[in-house]
Amino acid sequence: MNATSTGPAPAAGPGRSRTGGAASPQKTERRFSGFAAAAGVAIGTVFRAVEPEIPVTQSRIAAADIAAEGARLEAAIVQSRKQLTKLRNRLAILPEESQAEIAPLIEAYQRMIGPSRLVRGIKRRVEETLLSAESAVMAEAESIAATIQAQAEPGMNPEDRASLNRRAEEVREIGRRLVRNLTRTPFRSFAGLPDGAILISESLRPADAALLDPSRLAGVATDEGGADGHTAVMLRALGVPSVLGAAGLAHAARPGDTVVIDGISGTVTLHPGADTLASARRAVAAFARERQRYARLRRLPAETTDGEAVDLQANFELPVELPLIAQSGAHGIGLLRTEFLFMNRDTVPDEDQQTETYRGIVEAMNGDPVTIRVLDWGGEKDIEALSNAGLVPDISDVNPAMGLRGLRLLLRRPELFETQLAAILRAAAYGPVRVLLPMVTTVNEVRAARDIYDRVARRLRRRSERLPEKPPPLGIMIETPGAALSADALALEADFFAIGTNDLTAHTLAVDRGESDVAEMYNPLHPAVLRLIQFATEAALRMRMPVSLCGEMAGDPKVTPLLLGLGLRAFSMNASAVPRVKQAVRAVDSDACVRFARRAMEAGEPARIAEMLAAFPGQGA
Repeated sequence: MNATSTGPAPAAGPGRSRTGGAASPQKTERRFSGFAAAAGVAIGTVFRAVEPEIPVTQSRIAAADIAAEGARLEAAIVQSRKQLTKLRNRLAILPEESQAEIAPLIEAYQRMIGPSRLVRGIKRRVEETLLSAESAVMAEAESIAATIQAQAEPGMNPEDRASLNRRAEEVREIGRRLVRNLTRTPFRSFAGLPDGAILISESLRPADAALLDPSRLAGVATDEGGADGHTAVMLRALGVPSVLGAAGLAHAARPGDTVVIDGISGTVTLHPGADTLASARRAVAAFARERQRYARLRRLPAETTDGEAVDLQANFELPVELPLIAQSGAHGIGLLRTEFLFMNRDTVPDEDQQTETYRGIVEAMNGDPVTIRVLDWGGEKDIEALSNAGLVPDISDVNPAMGLRGLRLLLRRPELFETQLAAILRAAAYGPVRVLLPMVTTVNEVRAARDIYDRVARRLRRRSERLPEKPPPLGIMIETPGAALSADALALEADFFAIGTNDLTAHTLAVDRGESDVAEMYNPLHPAVLRLIQFATEAALRMRMPVSLCGEMAGDPKVTPLLLGLGLRAFSMNASAVPRVKQAVRAVDSDACVRFARRAMEAGEPARIAEMLAAFPGQGA
């Protein structure tokens, strides 16, 4: 991003490293913009941790040296394993949330330097193309990473796109580790980090973040990175105010310079003047008060002022998000996307592998409910393991969102469906679970899925598997206009509804928000979308059946009064949104929300509905 100057900075009196700091005399205040990665404001002095460059050039070897080069590669793999084991052992001194954040990532790294596609590809390049080991590592890692990122399509859900980017970066990171060990290039060192310092660097890897001590560090800022990567999630788990992607900052900052990190607005101010420092000190105090308020909210019930209880749950995409869910105060997982289990691997996970993963998540939730959505493969997101097994068609649909995807695919591939259902049923013996079917459009689909579900349960009982006394509820996603308008009939077949507003909005308005020409037309406050939500909700309530709403709309506290007024009492959202939505819930009266919803549904324009929401009492609470 960019940097701006605001003129000479007047000198200020001495301050403290974390909440104070003196302005550097006769230096120009400069502001850098980046991505707000971890909330909070910090003031301190710059500490630089330079990462030595990796000296890699494209080089080849003689055929006679293949064996020796293979031995070099194997030694680097062994050394990398030792380093990752040591890093894993160090996790014991980190906060519990941070341990849960980085441990799955280290496991992923360890798998990649086992008998993996990456290692096989590296060895093949050495043997067949006579590339040096380091050249082969970088070439193969980049090839795999590029293949993963190529799966992104213009209309892909932003969370799915971020997931692809994270997986690609995992491959690149393990490639860099192997090359450093091959070339004996040292890793970044944080020795000498003083208390209350602000770490400034060109980039920061997730493994680097695991080496940080949050009790000594005031903040982090880097030139590279974004808000969705593993490093950002790790920093949020550590609770360290952070800004990533502030281009040019590392070159401008010098050790000992005073700097202000604003992990809320995504700005970094170097050589802050007296006014900036005063404002930052106020922001530090305000953020501390806000955290105290949200900490109190975590222990308070999510209920309206007149005592209407509301169930707030979290969406789950990757295991690294578990600590954020625990911190948010969410009462369970309302949408567990299982696609992560099938990605970045050559083969489809078997029943035992899936069972172990689901069981770990269910047990980690410690009795809170977990809603597991079965595989939602769509033509816009390729999964290599499914392609290798011949379970999915080639990506060739002009409009894959309307092709063979979701439940349609699973009913065509019952072996894939039955394996996943069996794993979920086995995991349900360890805590409350619900099963969610994606992209349902007809009653017959639900009936066919239930027949398979019941058949799998009977088979498991014949095997004497440990199962819950009653099968978990089987629910459906309402994410197309057809499903919403058929909600009365679908409610006779399903055990619960989960309304997916992202796809419902896109399909209702025929708008792909990834297309810049029409993205501004994507608006979940469109009256047509709201009426479909209302229709589906009322159909569920008439059957006295649970209904929840998930997607970005659920996590927007400005919309909470309207959704409550439509009759919804359960929401699933990104974990970070839970405290704000809980605050919105606790500020409103349910009867007032109902009256408001009636007026809003009479408005003909999304802009008018947005204006009405902004004026609703309690929005400023």
